[in-house]
Amino acid sequence: MTRKKKTRSLADKVTLRTGRRKDYRKWRHENPDEVTSSRRFVQKKRQQRKAQAARKQARQKEAPLLDLNGRPGNTDRNGDE
Repeated sequence: MTRKKKTRSLADKVTLRTGRRKDYRKWRHENPDEVTSSRRFVQKKRQQRKAQAARKQARQKEAPLLDLNGRPGNTDRNGDE
């Protein structure tokens, strides 16, 4: 008993949008105005960004000040170093 040779995929030749991933990616690329995120996803991401910004501000407020280059109003140094 011999096996039948597999045919090549017809995904590239399909013109209508099917449930296949490759077809969907092609359709999405061709129709960017029809593709939008769900409201739930947008709200979730907005909340995540707000929380992340709040955590970042809290970290910045708690961080100690580093005296790396001296304070700008500091004139204690002599000019002949």
